[in-house]
Amino acid sequence: MTKFITTVVLFVCSIAFSQSQYEQGMTKAMGLWKDGKSTEAKALFERIALVEKDNWLPNYYVTLINTLEAFGNPDREKIPTLLEKAQQAENEASAISPNNPELLVTQALIYTAWIVYDPQSNGMKYTGKTMEQYYKALALAPNNPRVVYCKAEFEIGGAKYFGKDTKPMCAQIEKSINLFATFKPESVFHPNWGLDRAQELLKACK
Repeated sequence: MTKFITTVVLFVCSIAFSQSQYEQGMTKAMGLWKDGKSTEAKALFERIALVEKDNWLPNYYVTLINTLEAFGNPDREKIPTLLEKAQQAENEASAISPNNPELLVTQALIYTAWIVYDPQSNGMKYTGKTMEQYYKALALAPNNPRVVYCKAEFEIGGAKYFGKDTKPMCAQIEKSINLFATFKPESVFHPNWGLDRAQELLKACK
């Protein structure tokens, strides 16, 4: 009996230690990203992903950082590589957590970045795919503020291009800001970004 209890205690302690290592790693990686050290942050998230094989969050942040770096990157030659790395991490995260609205949003952002990179070649190819991701995400999580505002932002871009009214999308942006006020992420490491961007978009609407 004593041996059994000792084994259980050691098992519990090993889980606690593992969780502690995960939390420390994620906290450090998030800090590096916040400090503008995206290369170091991505490398650490990738290392965490190798250990946390059943956790989609490390690969989610690899996807997000690479995708955000692709938007407006002055070095066009780097953009395809960034988006390919983003897609690889996206695929790995989605394999762990399919039908995840947060991952549907990042997939939509990858498609959007390809459109921005080469609108003439990629506009027709990815616009429908982008909206498909947002519709799926909205069906799964209608009160997720990132889903609502990212979909609206993408639609605003299309409306402006075709000279259409953006008021309906602006109303969705305002709705997303209200949703941010009540949104509670599952943990400190779960996605909780976007409020600042949504507020900027609403100001532009007005």
